[in-house]
Amino acid sequence: MAAVNFIQQVHRATPRDYAGRFAGEDKAICATVAKNFGREYFDDQRKYGYGGYGYDGRWLPVAKAIIAHYHLPDDARILDIGCAKGFLLHDFAQLLPTAQIAGLDISSYAISNALRDVKDHLLVGNAVSLPYPDKSFDLVVSINSLHNLRLPDLERALFEIERVASKHKYVVMDSYRNEREKVNLLSWQLTCECFFTPDEWEWVFHKCGYTGDYEFVCFE
Repeated sequence: MAAVNFIQQVHRATPRDYAGRFAGEDKAICATVAKNFGREYFDDQRKYGYGGYGYDGRWLPVAKAIIAHYHLPDDARILDIGCAKGFLLHDFAQLLPTAQIAGLDISSYAISNALRDVKDHLLVGNAVSLPYPDKSFDLVVSINSLHNLRLPDLERALFEIERVASKHKYVVMDSYRNEREKVNLLSWQLTCECFFTPDEWEWVFHKCGYTGDYEFVCFE
């Protein structure tokens, strides 16, 4: 288990108005809508989520870095949990043309509106019960998704990752290192159920038996 750094460049590229995002809005209502993970969350107003979630190539450098770090072969078996519309899997497939890709997301809207070239490889499902055999994948990734689970389900999801991965595992969680980042995170997020410092996340991983790599996103 080790800390890695693949997505900071993507995270920092997005400007955030922490104080202004929900100005004049009832954030509790916005969060309730967001947690349906439907059209509003992906492709409606920013107050409900992404404010329009379209492919722009920003995940390509991340896919390249992951492939290089884990020395993935051309025919690597890759699973993305919380894959949304399949952007990262699309980039993996472009870089590794014979890779066996798979994605799972709780949002039927996201899967229905996924990129055409990966859509047939995606399923609607829950991370707590993965519909794949043991040791099915050379790499299992989950980026900014598992922190949307409450602790009992988070434990089951991490167990499932351990079960279906034959080699590499990589998860990304929202986190905070000081009070400013904590306030920023609480101000910005809509769907998180777990809010932990890096040390606390590492404690959770240990207690849940997760042995893979991890990265934390902090709202500076």
